[in-house]
Amino acid sequence: MNSQILKALYFRQTQSIAQLSKTFNKSIPLVTKGINSLLDMNLIEESGFAVSTGGRRAIQFKLNNNLSHHVLIIALDQFYTSIYIFNLENNVIAQITDQYNPLSRHTIALQNIIEHTEQLITKSQIPLDDFIAMGISMPGFVDNEKGVNDSYDKNCNLHHIKKHIEEHFKIPTMIENDSTCIAFAEHMFGAAKDMKSALVINLNWGVGLGMIVNGHIFKGSSGYAGEFSHIPLSNSNALCSCGKKGCLEVEASLTAAVKHVEIALDSGEKSSLETEKYQDLLAKGDALLENAIQGDQLAIASLGKIGYMLGKGIATLIHILNPEAIIISGRGAKAGHILMPQIQTAINEFCIPRLASTAQLKISETNKHAQSLGTAAFIIENTLQTLIKTD
Repeated sequence: MNSQILKALYFRQTQSIAQLSKTFNKSIPLVTKGINSLLDMNLIEESGFAVSTGGRRAIQFKLNNNLSHHVLIIALDQFYTSIYIFNLENNVIAQITDQYNPLSRHTIALQNIIEHTEQLITKSQIPLDDFIAMGISMPGFVDNEKGVNDSYDKNCNLHHIKKHIEEHFKIPTMIENDSTCIAFAEHMFGAAKDMKSALVINLNWGVGLGMIVNGHIFKGSSGYAGEFSHIPLSNSNALCSCGKKGCLEVEASLTAAVKHVEIALDSGEKSSLETEKYQDLLAKGDALLENAIQGDQLAIASLGKIGYMLGKGIATLIHILNPEAIIISGRGAKAGHILMPQIQTAINEFCIPRLASTAQLKISETNKHAQSLGTAAFIIENTLQTLIKTD
Protein backbone atom coordinates (compact mmCIF):
# COMPACT_ATOMS: atom_id res chain seq x y z
CA MET A 1 0.00 0.00 0.00
CA ASN A 2 2.79 2.44 0.92
CA SER A 3 4.53 1.94 -2.41
CA GLN A 4 1.27 2.47 -4.30
CA ILE A 5 0.62 5.71 -2.44
CA LEU A 6 4.12 7.03 -3.21
CA LYS A 7 3.66 6.31 -6.91
CA ALA A 8 0.22 7.92 -6.96
CA LEU A 9 1.61 11.08 -5.34
CA TYR A 10 4.51 11.14 -7.79
CA PHE A 11 2.32 10.87 -10.88
CA ARG A 12 -0.65 12.89 -9.57
CA GLN A 13 1.40 15.24 -7.37
CA THR A 14 -1.28 15.87 -4.72
CA GLN A 15 -4.02 13.56 -3.48
CA SER A 16 -6.36 13.36 -0.51
CA ILE A 17 -7.02 10.18 1.44
CA ALA A 18 -10.47 9.95 -0.16
CA GLN A 19 -8.99 10.26 -3.65
CA LEU A 20 -6.38 7.58 -2.92
CA SER A 21 -9.07 5.32 -1.48
CA LYS A 22 -11.09 5.67 -4.69
CA THR A 23 -8.02 5.18 -6.92
CA PHE A 24 -6.99 1.92 -5.25
CA ASN A 25 -10.47 0.77 -4.22
CA LYS A 26 -9.19 0.40 -0.67
CA SER A 27 -10.83 1.38 2.61
CA ILE A 28 -10.28 4.82 4.15
CA PRO A 29 -8.72 3.29 7.33
CA LEU A 30 -6.21 1.26 5.27
CA VAL A 31 -5.16 4.30 3.20
CA THR A 32 -4.98 6.45 6.35
CA LYS A 33 -2.65 3.89 7.93
CA GLY A 34 -0.39 4.06 4.87
CA ILE A 35 -0.41 7.87 4.88
CA ASN A 36 0.52 7.99 8.56
CA SER A 37 3.34 5.51 8.00
CA LEU A 38 4.78 7.57 5.13
CA LEU A 39 4.45 10.76 7.20
CA ASP A 40 6.42 9.09 9.99
CA MET A 41 9.16 8.20 7.48
CA ASN A 42 9.18 11.83 6.30
CA LEU A 43 8.58 10.68 2.71
CA ILE A 44 5.42 12.74 2.25
CA GLU A 45 3.98 15.95 3.66
CA GLU A 46 0.69 17.81 3.82
CA SER A 47 -0.08 20.08 0.87
CA GLY A 48 -3.00 22.26 1.83
CA PHE A 49 -6.68 21.52 1.37
CA ALA A 50 -8.58 20.17 -1.62
CA VAL A 51 -11.18 22.33 -3.34
CA SER A 52 -14.41 22.35 -1.36
CA THR A 53 -17.21 20.14 -2.66
CA GLY A 54 -19.69 21.41 -0.12
CA GLY A 55 -18.46 19.65 2.98
CA ARG A 56 -15.32 19.74 5.05
CA ARG A 57 -12.26 20.35 2.87
CA ALA A 58 -9.94 17.34 2.74
CA ILE A 59 -6.20 17.57 3.48
CA GLN A 60 -4.03 16.76 0.47
CA PHE A 61 -0.63 15.08 0.53
CA LYS A 62 2.42 15.17 -1.73
CA LEU A 63 5.97 13.85 -1.84
CA ASN A 64 8.30 15.63 0.55
CA ASN A 65 10.22 18.13 -1.59
CA ASN A 66 12.89 18.51 1.09
CA LEU A 67 14.18 15.01 0.48
CA SER A 68 17.75 14.71 -0.76
CA HIS A 69 16.81 12.07 -3.32
CA HIS A 70 17.60 12.47 -7.00
CA VAL A 71 17.80 10.43 -10.19
CA LEU A 72 20.45 10.83 -12.84
CA ILE A 73 19.25 10.44 -16.44
CA ILE A 74 21.34 9.68 -19.53
CA ALA A 75 19.27 10.42 -22.64
CA LEU A 76 20.89 9.31 -25.89
CA ASP A 77 19.96 9.52 -29.55
CA GLN A 78 21.97 8.46 -32.59
CA PHE A 79 24.19 11.54 -32.47
CA TYR A 80 23.77 13.44 -29.19
CA THR A 81 24.13 12.83 -25.47
CA SER A 82 22.18 14.71 -22.79
CA ILE A 83 22.54 14.23 -19.04
CA TYR A 84 20.00 15.41 -16.44
CA ILE A 85 19.54 15.37 -12.69
CA PHE A 86 15.88 15.26 -11.58
CA ASN A 87 14.39 15.54 -8.13
CA LEU A 88 11.26 13.65 -7.10
CA GLU A 89 9.02 16.50 -8.25
CA ASN A 90 10.22 16.17 -11.86
CA ASN A 91 12.27 19.35 -11.67
CA VAL A 92 15.60 19.39 -13.51
CA ILE A 93 18.29 20.35 -10.99
CA ALA A 94 21.21 20.37 -13.45
CA GLN A 95 21.80 19.37 -17.06
CA ILE A 96 24.32 19.03 -19.87
CA THR A 97 22.46 18.75 -23.18
CA ASP A 98 23.05 17.97 -26.85
CA GLN A 99 26.70 16.97 -26.70
CA TYR A 100 27.76 15.65 -30.11
CA ASN A 101 28.57 11.99 -29.48
CA PRO A 102 27.63 9.58 -32.31
CA LEU A 103 26.81 6.13 -30.98
CA SER A 104 28.45 4.65 -34.08
CA ARG A 105 31.80 5.44 -32.42
CA HIS A 106 31.22 2.82 -29.76
CA THR A 107 34.29 3.06 -27.50
CA ILE A 108 34.61 6.84 -27.63
CA ALA A 109 30.83 7.24 -27.20
CA LEU A 110 30.82 5.36 -23.89
CA GLN A 111 33.87 7.27 -22.64
CA ASN A 112 32.19 10.57 -23.49
CA ILE A 113 28.96 9.54 -21.75
CA ILE A 114 30.88 8.74 -18.57
CA GLU A 115 32.88 11.99 -18.75
CA HIS A 116 29.77 14.15 -19.31
CA THR A 117 28.02 12.40 -16.42
CA GLU A 118 30.99 12.96 -14.12
CA GLN A 119 31.07 16.64 -15.12
CA LEU A 120 27.40 17.09 -14.27
CA ILE A 121 27.69 15.37 -10.90
CA THR A 122 30.65 17.60 -10.05
CA LYS A 123 28.80 20.69 -11.25
CA SER A 124 25.69 19.83 -9.21
CA GLN A 125 27.67 19.17 -6.00
CA ILE A 126 25.16 16.44 -5.16
CA PRO A 127 26.75 13.53 -3.25
CA LEU A 128 26.59 10.15 -4.99
CA ASP A 129 24.70 8.76 -2.00
CA ASP A 130 21.80 11.11 -2.79
CA PHE A 131 21.10 9.39 -6.14
CA ILE A 132 18.55 6.64 -5.71
CA ALA A 133 19.12 5.39 -9.27
CA MET A 134 20.36 6.16 -12.76
CA GLY A 135 18.45 5.67 -16.00
CA ILE A 136 19.62 5.28 -19.58
CA SER A 137 17.31 5.71 -22.56
CA MET A 138 18.55 5.14 -26.08
CA PRO A 139 17.47 3.92 -29.53
CA GLY A 140 17.63 0.25 -30.39
CA PHE A 141 16.47 -3.18 -29.31
CA VAL A 142 16.70 -2.52 -25.60
CA ASP A 143 15.97 -5.41 -23.26
CA ASN A 144 15.42 -3.68 -19.93
CA GLU A 145 15.08 -6.95 -18.02
CA LYS A 146 18.48 -8.21 -19.16
CA GLY A 147 19.90 -4.68 -19.13
CA VAL A 148 21.34 -4.82 -22.65
CA ASN A 149 20.89 -3.18 -26.05
CA ASP A 150 20.68 -5.95 -28.63
CA SER A 151 21.16 -3.51 -31.51
CA TYR A 152 24.87 -3.88 -30.76
CA ASP A 153 27.05 -6.97 -30.97
CA LYS A 154 27.69 -8.66 -27.64
CA ASN A 155 31.37 -7.73 -27.92
CA CYS A 156 30.47 -4.03 -28.23
CA ASN A 157 30.56 -1.98 -25.02
CA LEU A 158 27.24 -0.31 -25.89
CA HIS A 159 25.56 -3.72 -25.76
CA HIS A 160 26.44 -3.71 -22.05
CA ILE A 161 26.18 0.06 -21.49
CA LYS A 162 23.99 -0.38 -18.42
CA LYS A 163 26.58 -2.67 -16.80
CA HIS A 164 29.46 -0.31 -17.58
CA ILE A 165 27.64 2.75 -16.23
CA GLU A 166 26.48 0.95 -13.09
CA GLU A 167 29.96 -0.41 -12.32
CA HIS A 168 31.60 2.96 -12.87
CA PHE A 169 29.27 5.07 -10.72
CA LYS A 170 28.20 2.39 -8.22
CA ILE A 171 24.58 3.55 -8.49
CA PRO A 172 21.67 1.18 -9.36
CA THR A 173 21.02 1.65 -13.08
CA MET A 174 18.21 0.77 -15.49
CA ILE A 175 17.94 1.03 -19.27
CA GLU A 176 14.95 1.48 -21.60
CA ASN A 177 14.24 2.29 -25.24
CA ASP A 178 13.99 6.02 -25.97
CA SER A 179 10.63 5.88 -27.74
CA THR A 180 9.15 3.80 -24.93
CA CYS A 181 10.24 6.46 -22.43
CA ILE A 182 8.76 9.21 -24.60
CA ALA A 183 5.44 7.36 -24.78
CA PHE A 184 5.51 6.90 -21.01
CA ALA A 185 6.05 10.65 -20.51
CA GLU A 186 3.18 11.55 -22.83
CA HIS A 187 0.92 8.98 -21.17
CA MET A 188 1.61 10.09 -17.61
CA PHE A 189 2.12 13.84 -18.04
CA GLY A 190 1.50 14.94 -21.62
CA ALA A 191 -0.74 14.73 -24.65
CA ALA A 192 -1.79 11.10 -24.04
CA LYS A 193 -2.53 11.52 -20.32
CA ASP A 194 -5.24 9.14 -19.10
CA MET A 195 -5.79 7.70 -22.59
CA LYS A 196 -6.38 3.97 -22.91
CA SER A 197 -5.11 3.69 -26.47
CA ALA A 198 -2.57 5.98 -28.14
CA LEU A 199 0.43 5.84 -30.44
CA VAL A 200 3.32 8.19 -29.72
CA ILE A 201 5.64 9.00 -32.63
CA ASN A 202 9.21 9.91 -31.69
CA LEU A 203 10.23 12.18 -34.56
CA ASN A 204 13.97 12.57 -34.33
CA TRP A 205 16.91 11.58 -36.55
CA GLY A 206 14.92 8.37 -37.03
CA VAL A 207 11.22 7.70 -36.41
CA GLY A 208 10.39 5.76 -33.26
CA LEU A 209 7.08 4.58 -31.85
CA GLY A 210 5.76 3.99 -28.36
CA MET A 211 2.39 2.27 -27.96
CA ILE A 212 -0.19 2.64 -25.21
CA VAL A 213 -2.64 -0.25 -25.26
CA ASN A 214 -5.36 -0.73 -22.63
CA GLY A 215 -3.80 2.02 -20.53
CA HIS A 216 -0.33 0.46 -20.43
CA ILE A 217 2.86 0.68 -22.46
CA PHE A 218 2.84 -2.17 -24.98
CA LYS A 219 6.27 -3.60 -25.90
CA GLY A 220 5.43 -6.89 -27.60
CA SER A 221 6.51 -10.43 -26.77
CA SER A 222 10.25 -9.70 -26.70
CA GLY A 223 10.06 -6.01 -25.83
CA TYR A 224 10.89 -4.76 -29.32
CA ALA A 225 7.49 -3.62 -30.57
CA GLY A 226 7.35 -0.18 -32.19
CA GLU A 227 9.97 -0.34 -34.95
CA PHE A 228 7.98 2.18 -36.99
CA SER A 229 11.10 3.43 -38.79
CA HIS A 230 11.49 0.17 -40.63
CA ILE A 231 8.04 -0.28 -42.13
CA PRO A 232 8.82 -0.66 -45.88
CA LEU A 233 6.83 2.28 -47.30
CA SER A 234 9.57 4.17 -49.11
CA ASN A 235 10.33 3.89 -52.82
CA SER A 236 13.76 5.43 -52.31
CA ASN A 237 16.89 3.41 -53.05
CA ALA A 238 18.67 5.02 -50.12
CA LEU A 239 19.95 2.63 -47.47
CA CYS A 240 18.37 2.88 -44.04
CA SER A 241 20.49 2.83 -40.88
CA CYS A 242 19.42 -0.82 -40.53
CA GLY A 243 21.11 -1.64 -43.85
CA LYS A 244 17.92 -2.26 -45.84
CA LYS A 245 16.12 -0.27 -48.55
CA GLY A 246 12.54 0.93 -48.46
CA CYS A 247 12.32 1.86 -44.77
CA LEU A 248 10.06 4.76 -43.78
CA GLU A 249 12.98 6.39 -41.92
CA VAL A 250 14.81 7.38 -45.10
CA GLU A 251 11.93 9.71 -46.07
CA ALA A 252 10.15 10.57 -42.82
CA SER A 253 12.84 11.63 -40.31
CA LEU A 254 14.67 14.85 -39.46
CA THR A 255 17.75 13.31 -41.10
CA ALA A 256 15.75 13.02 -44.33
CA ALA A 257 14.56 16.63 -44.01
CA VAL A 258 18.14 17.85 -43.55
CA LYS A 259 19.20 15.91 -46.66
CA HIS A 260 16.36 17.53 -48.65
CA VAL A 261 17.73 20.94 -47.66
CA GLU A 262 21.31 20.01 -48.53
CA ILE A 263 20.31 18.76 -51.98
CA ALA A 264 18.23 21.88 -52.65
CA LEU A 265 21.03 24.24 -51.58
CA ASP A 266 23.54 22.35 -53.75
CA SER A 267 21.21 22.83 -56.71
CA GLY A 268 21.17 26.60 -56.18
CA GLU A 269 18.01 27.21 -54.13
CA LYS A 270 18.11 30.17 -51.77
CA SER A 271 17.39 29.88 -48.06
CA SER A 272 18.34 31.37 -44.72
CA LEU A 273 19.92 27.96 -44.07
CA GLU A 274 22.85 28.72 -46.40
CA THR A 275 25.02 30.19 -43.65
CA GLU A 276 28.17 28.29 -42.70
CA LYS A 277 27.27 28.11 -39.02
CA TYR A 278 24.82 25.26 -39.72
CA GLN A 279 27.48 22.62 -40.38
CA ASP A 280 26.91 19.86 -37.87
CA LEU A 281 23.76 17.75 -37.87
CA LEU A 282 22.28 19.16 -34.68
CA ALA A 283 22.72 22.74 -35.87
CA LYS A 284 21.18 21.81 -39.21
CA GLY A 285 18.29 19.96 -37.63
CA ASP A 286 17.46 22.61 -35.03
CA ALA A 287 18.05 25.39 -37.57
CA LEU A 288 15.70 23.68 -40.01
CA LEU A 289 12.96 23.60 -37.35
CA GLU A 290 13.59 27.20 -36.25
CA ASN A 291 13.75 28.57 -39.78
CA ALA A 292 10.59 26.71 -40.76
CA ILE A 293 8.82 28.29 -37.79
CA GLN A 294 10.14 31.68 -38.96
CA GLY A 295 8.71 31.08 -42.45
CA ASP A 296 11.71 29.91 -44.53
CA GLN A 297 10.18 28.30 -47.62
CA LEU A 298 12.86 25.66 -48.16
CA ALA A 299 12.70 24.57 -44.52
CA ILE A 300 8.89 24.39 -44.67
CA ALA A 301 8.98 22.40 -47.91
CA SER A 302 11.52 19.93 -46.50
CA LEU A 303 9.42 19.33 -43.40
CA GLY A 304 6.36 19.01 -45.60
CA LYS A 305 7.98 16.13 -47.51
CA ILE A 306 8.73 14.14 -44.37
CA GLY A 307 5.33 15.06 -42.93
CA TYR A 308 3.54 13.51 -45.89
CA MET A 309 5.53 10.25 -45.60
CA LEU A 310 5.00 10.25 -41.86
CA GLY A 311 1.26 10.55 -42.46
CA LYS A 312 1.40 7.61 -44.85
CA GLY A 313 3.00 5.53 -42.13
CA ILE A 314 0.50 6.73 -39.54
CA ALA A 315 -2.37 5.69 -41.83
CA THR A 316 -0.95 2.17 -41.74
CA LEU A 317 -0.82 2.25 -37.93
CA ILE A 318 -4.40 3.51 -37.68
CA HIS A 319 -5.62 0.60 -39.82
CA ILE A 320 -3.84 -1.93 -37.61
CA LEU A 321 -4.38 -0.54 -34.11
CA ASN A 322 -7.38 1.85 -34.30
CA PRO A 323 -5.94 4.16 -31.60
CA GLU A 324 -7.72 6.89 -29.69
CA ALA A 325 -4.93 9.31 -30.60
CA ILE A 326 -1.69 9.71 -32.51
CA ILE A 327 0.78 12.03 -30.78
CA ILE A 328 3.79 13.53 -32.56
CA SER A 329 6.53 13.92 -29.95
CA GLY A 330 10.32 14.07 -29.84
CA ARG A 331 12.62 16.73 -31.28
CA GLY A 332 10.59 17.24 -34.45
CA ALA A 333 7.36 18.07 -32.59
CA LYS A 334 8.71 21.60 -32.13
CA ALA A 335 7.53 22.34 -35.68
CA GLY A 336 4.40 20.24 -35.36
CA HIS A 337 2.03 22.89 -36.69
CA ILE A 338 4.03 22.89 -39.95
CA LEU A 339 4.08 19.11 -40.20
CA MET A 340 0.41 18.71 -39.33
CA PRO A 341 -1.20 19.72 -42.67
CA GLN A 342 0.94 17.28 -44.67
CA ILE A 343 0.47 14.49 -42.14
CA GLN A 344 -3.29 15.04 -42.27
CA THR A 345 -3.27 15.12 -46.07
CA ALA A 346 -1.60 11.72 -46.23
CA ILE A 347 -3.96 10.27 -43.61
CA ASN A 348 -6.93 11.54 -45.64
CA GLU A 349 -5.46 10.00 -48.77
CA PHE A 350 -4.44 6.60 -47.43
CA CYS A 351 -6.69 5.91 -44.44
CA ILE A 352 -10.28 4.67 -44.39
CA PRO A 353 -12.31 7.71 -43.26
CA ARG A 354 -14.27 5.84 -40.61
CA LEU A 355 -11.02 4.84 -38.89
CA ALA A 356 -9.27 8.16 -39.45
CA SER A 357 -12.16 10.11 -37.92
CA THR A 358 -11.86 8.27 -34.60
CA ALA A 359 -8.13 8.98 -34.12
CA GLN A 360 -7.12 12.39 -32.79
CA LEU A 361 -3.90 13.79 -34.23
CA LYS A 362 -2.04 15.76 -31.58
CA ILE A 363 1.30 17.57 -31.30
CA SER A 364 3.21 17.22 -28.04
CA GLU A 365 4.11 20.35 -26.13
CA THR A 366 6.75 18.34 -24.26
CA ASN A 367 8.54 17.48 -27.56
CA LYS A 368 12.31 16.86 -27.15
CA HIS A 369 12.11 16.95 -23.33
CA ALA A 370 9.75 13.96 -23.29
CA GLN A 371 12.65 11.50 -23.42
CA SER A 372 14.37 12.73 -20.26
CA LEU A 373 11.05 13.20 -18.43
CA GLY A 374 9.85 9.73 -19.37
CA THR A 375 13.16 8.14 -18.42
CA ALA A 376 13.04 9.83 -15.02
CA ALA A 377 9.45 8.67 -14.53
CA PHE A 378 10.38 5.10 -15.49
CA ILE A 379 13.25 5.10 -13.00
CA ILE A 380 11.33 6.74 -10.16
CA GLU A 381 8.33 4.43 -10.61
CA ASN A 382 10.62 1.43 -10.21
CA THR A 383 12.70 2.75 -7.30
CA LEU A 384 10.33 4.68 -5.01
CA GLN A 385 9.68 1.53 -3.01
CA THR A 386 13.38 1.38 -2.04
CA LEU A 387 12.85 4.53 0.07
CA ILE A 388 10.34 2.76 2.33
CA LYS A 389 11.90 1.52 5.55
CA THR A 390 10.83 -1.90 6.74
CA ASP A 391 11.26 -3.19 10.26
